[in-house]
Amino acid sequence: MDVQLRQLRTLVAVVDAGTFTDAAAVLGVSQAAVSRSVAALEEALGARLLQRTTRHVALTPTGTRIVAQARRILEEVAHLRGIVDDSRTELRVGYAWAALGRHTRRVQKMWAAAHPRVPLVFVQSNDLTAGLSDGTADLAVIRRPLDDTRFATTEIGRESRYAAVATGSTLARRRSLKVEDLARFTVAIDSRTGTTTTDLWPADNRPAVVRETATVDEWLTLIAAGQAVGVTPEATAHQYPRPGVAYRVLRHAPPIVVRLAWWRDDPPAHLGELRDLARRAYDWSGTGEGL
Repeated sequence: MDVQLRQLRTLVAVVDAGTFTDAAAVLGVSQAAVSRSVAALEEALGARLLQRTTRHVALTPTGTRIVAQARRILEEVAHLRGIVDDSRTELRVGYAWAALGRHTRRVQKMWAAAHPRVPLVFVQSNDLTAGLSDGTADLAVIRRPLDDTRFATTEIGRESRYAAVATGSTLARRRSLKVEDLARFTVAIDSRTGTTTTDLWPADNRPAVVRETATVDEWLTLIAAGQAVGVTPEATAHQYPRPGVAYRVLRHAPPIVVRLAWWRDDPPAHLGELRDLARRAYDWSGTGEGL
């Protein structure tokens, strides 16, 4: 069965216009071309779709079902075309938690000055690829290893780790903390897209209780209520100030590597330029990884 989009589009046009002649005018083709397209569709499907008279056409019961499905297919195709059109008019950068933190606005301003007709849009997507895998984003900011070989990455900077504690906690009275200071508290962790695991603590002093969270808002709400503490990149502290939450630098904690990621076989336009702008914002020379 070889059904073509052109045939489905012609069938829908005939049904909407009411006659082959009017459908031909809408489509900008001859009436004979409309007749041939509908006949070819009926032959491909092996079923009569239209009852023809000299005055009008009517759908058969099978045709009614086929037209409904044809409309859905054409809508999906239009949606696919919209995705492609959007990718040509803007550059979408996905992130799971905190975009580029305090560097986000600076990078957007530098980008806008260089590319006034191609907006740089940051979109949040709480999955492992920060929106790459489902097409939400053209590029993604990644702060945890991305082992999927379909994607390439390049380092753009590094961030300190911060503790997030309730403002009423005794921990909030200190200017800086160590991970060991948090071990006796419940620690909120997003094991799916977050950057914190219990391996951050010494083997003999790991948190006794871990609370799984699914989003940054849920994580912050728990901490503000004094029900948990958390560890997060510097970017979170800058992007998500929250009443009831105090951020404190973690001493002696390993930094977090920040990377850009993209589809290996389909690098987006302007990739190198965005990489360079981000590295400049982070004051990072880069390692050459991925690009």
